[in-house]
This record gives sequence, structure tokens and C-alpha cells, in this order.
Amino acid sequence: IIMGTIMTMSSSNWLMAWIGLELNMLAILPIISKPKTTRASEATIKYFLTQAIASAMMLLSSTTNAWQTGSWDILELKNKFSTTIMTLSLMMKMGAAPIHFWLPEVLQGTTLQTALLITTWQKLAPISLMYMISNNIQPALLMSAGILSMIVGGLGGINQTQLRKTMAYSSINNLGWTIMIMALSPNLAVMNIFIYMIMTTPIFLMMTSTSTKTLQNLTTTWTTSTATTLSIALLMLSTSGLPPFTGFLPKMLALNELITQKLTTLATLAIMTSLVSLLFYLRITYLIMVLTSPM
Repeated sequence: IIMGTIMTMSSSNWLMAWIGLELNMLAILPIISKPKTTRASEATIKYFLTQAIASAMMLLSSTTNAWQTGSWDILELKNKFSTTIMTLSLMMKMGAAPIHFWLPEVLQGTTLQTALLITTWQKLAPISLMYMISNNIQPALLMSAGILSMIVGGLGGINQTQLRKTMAYSSINNLGWTIMIMALSPNLAVMNIFIYMIMTTPIFLMMTSTSTKTLQNLTTTWTTSTATTLSIALLMLSTSGLPPFTGFLPKMLALNELITQKLTTLATLAIMTSLVSLLFYLRITYLIMVLTSPM
């Protein structure tokens, strides 16, 4: 998995980047199917099919571009059709809306450690490729996909009782911010995804250590491990982008960038969707802090 990601991130050629992604995808399949349950097998098949379709789209895009321009170079993706198909395939690999349907299902069917791997490490290679071609992608495509991901991530997480599904929608929501700002400031997009990964990793690790998988589990862990439960609550608020937590910084910088570029309507829309996602983060925090605390 590590080798595949490094191979993709360090290549300047579409074929090598594709081989890296294939290696990465084939390596994670046994890890997803490790629990011998029908749910895990289903998750593995779903993951394999979506990633295989995305890889095929990637090959189509790079081949069409090479046919038009005579170059396999990643930075030479000049063909408009190729750029659009490539962007969609990378979004599919990451699990961004509107091609996000596989992510909550796959996370629900795997262990917490594998869910952590899929929501963090597995996004590095597609994000780095998107960063490389960000100058050639139409901003309208990225911004509409970003806003859509924010809406889907916010609304999808509201009704969830399973924490892995909640984290999947949280991932879609944060990807929305990353993709939207990729059109204007790719460096800011990379910072946003890294801060998200830094906040998500301890949430998953603490959920693993306390064997917490549902909201109900979370309400009962207060008595056994108070510090851990409190940390999960605070990290959830941070991921939502609530000031004064760390997660607020990339969102504030993204909104600042949007307003600087005279995209005030988009900035307002982004704020409104982040309020929707804040709802389910606050719900989890409320359950932990208010309903379960002995005070």
C-alpha cells in the first residue's frame, strides 16, 4: 500500500501513476476482507468495483490525452475531455460526491483500523494527482463538486447512529472543502486535507481502543475511559470547523480566499453547508458531554 502511494506521488508519467494506484488498490483488498464476514466481503467487492471503474476512466483520459498531444506527462493534460474524465476518476477514487455512494458502505463493512486507512492514507495519491493537474481543471467543475460533497456530507451524517458511517460522511464533507478550494489555491487544499487527516487519525484510534462503533457505545464509554471520550468529543468539534479548534483554520482561510476572488455567494453557500454538518458533530458531542457526564 505504501509503495503504491509513493509510486503514484513521485511519478511524472500517467502510466506509472496508474500502476501505483493499481498496486495500492490490490494491496488493500485483503486487508478489507480480513474479517471473515459477509459484510466485509461485500465491502471488498464494492471497493474493488468502484476503484477498477475509476482506474479504467483514468486510463481512458490519459490515453486520449496522449493521442491528442503525444505526451504521457502528468503536467501536459491539456485536452478538455481528458481533464474532465480524469477529475471525475480521481473524485471517484477519493469518494467525493456525486460518486461517493461506495464510501459509507465500505467503511461500515470493515474494521475501524481499515476505515482509518481508507479515509486518510488512501486519499493521498488521488489528491496529489489532482494537485498536479489543478491548473488545467475547469474551476466550475471543482467548485460544484466541492459544494455538492459538502451538502451530501452534511445531510448524510445527520441521521446516522453508526460511527463509521458518520466518519464516512464527515470525510465526504471535508473532501468537499478540499476540492472546492483546489480550484483557487491548491496549496491551501493540501493543508486542509492534511489537517483533516491529523484530526481523524486520533478519533479512529481512540474508537478502536475503546471498541466504540455506535453512538450508544459512545455514551457508555464515559464511565470506563472519561479522558478518551472527552477527547473524541473535542476532536469531533474540531473536525466540524468550530472556532477556536484547529479545524476552523483551513475553513477560515478557504472562505477568505473565496471572498478575495469575489465569490461571496459560494462562500455563503459553504458556510450554510458547514452549519448542517456542525449539527451532527454537535449531536455526538451533546450525547457524550451532557447525557453521559455524571454532573
